[in-house]
Amino acid sequence: MPSLFDSPSLVFTSAILLRAILFFYGLYQDAHSAMKYTDIDYIVFTDAAKFIAHGRSPYDRATYRYTPLLAWLLVPTVWGGGFWFAFGKVLFALSDIVAGWFILRVLRQHFRMDTPRALKYASIWLLNPMVATISTRGSSEGLLGVMVIALLWAVLERRITLAGALLGLGVHFKIYPFIYAPSIIWLLNERDQGTSPSDHSLKEALTHRLRTFINPSRIRLTLVSLAVFSILNVAMYAIYGLPFMQHTYLHHLTRVDHRHNFSPYNMLLYLSSSAAAQASSGASSGFNIESLAFIPQLSLSAVLIPLALAKKDLAGTMLAQTFAFVTFNKVCTSQYFLWYLIFLPLYLPYSSFTARPLLGMTALALWVAAQALWLHQGYRLEFLGLSVFTPCLVLASLVFFAVNIWILGIVIADVGRCGDGMAGVSDTQGKQGGVKKTGARK
Repeated sequence: MPSLFDSPSLVFTSAILLRAILFFYGLYQDAHSAMKYTDIDYIVFTDAAKFIAHGRSPYDRATYRYTPLLAWLLVPTVWGGGFWFAFGKVLFALSDIVAGWFILRVLRQHFRMDTPRALKYASIWLLNPMVATISTRGSSEGLLGVMVIALLWAVLERRITLAGALLGLGVHFKIYPFIYAPSIIWLLNERDQGTSPSDHSLKEALTHRLRTFINPSRIRLTLVSLAVFSILNVAMYAIYGLPFMQHTYLHHLTRVDHRHNFSPYNMLLYLSSSAAAQASSGASSGFNIESLAFIPQLSLSAVLIPLALAKKDLAGTMLAQTFAFVTFNKVCTSQYFLWYLIFLPLYLPYSSFTARPLLGMTALALWVAAQALWLHQGYRLEFLGLSVFTPCLVLASLVFFAVNIWILGIVIADVGRCGDGMAGVSDTQGKQGGVKKTGARK
């Protein structure tokens, strides 16, 4: 009997059907239930699009904290009710599908997998109910997912200019993809240009290392990404002025979101938000320790993990970076989980979680159970009005954090043991731009 995974068309049709069912169910729930299916963020997006359609700034909509490009993309939502209002949900769901197509290409071309096996792993994204639900509720994370997985594909395909453009666009769209730049740059070695002679001076040795590090591939990637990022920012600033900088970038340095926040900083943010309210009436809020959350977060995700792992496996490194970034972020919501789930199909083929099924099932069960524990406390707080901040909500946040740290440790260990070329690249240089494919289609 033919398997679902024997045919790409069957898998992608199933993925589209899954999203279609959730999409129409969402329309029904929105029309008949007090608890809406549509994410509040989607209302913010579409309101911003209305302002743009009427020649105003998207930042006239309170709490719009995104690039104007997103609001521009959603202008069709103001053309009418019904389908047109849901245009953005369709766009985000289709983005999931395109991201799944890139995942399949990487698995087939760079992991040298046959089609059925590659489809099984790609289905972790394509047929994942969590991914489909988040997109059809109106979260824009699917758009970013396409940019990030296309960036990985472009690097593996030695398309350095395209990779630079995607990196610049991704960082403009949402800041966090900048953490991938160190990994990609570290990976882009040129051909062996000789070792530094031992009889030369320290100055000559350092000069030689610097000369071999600064190569055409790294220069091109850096210049293209900076150019795209700068052009987009200058254009948006020219149109929308300081509100663009404030709401798109600067806001994230001082944000104190505590609702639906799994982070262990949740309680500190709640107290800081209260202190901020007091400060507005003349009281001093004092020093907030959560403002230093970026130190362990960026040290791990943007420095230590890239240096240790990037030349082992780029896809696995990007997973570990993203997992660390989300885990240590002072704001951690369910949508952020998609940032690292998109790399999961590229990591699981050699992971301990698949080699040892009991470990994999335990990790999944603990990850889900820790979320459920937190959500239960959040429900008691927000819907039942019970004061469960301490110790219940604090302990739930710490349990979820501990589970994620344990999983991150396993991921890092797996990528560290991974052989060179596992993700289709090696630390030796190809003839065209610094990456060498080891598993191209024959």
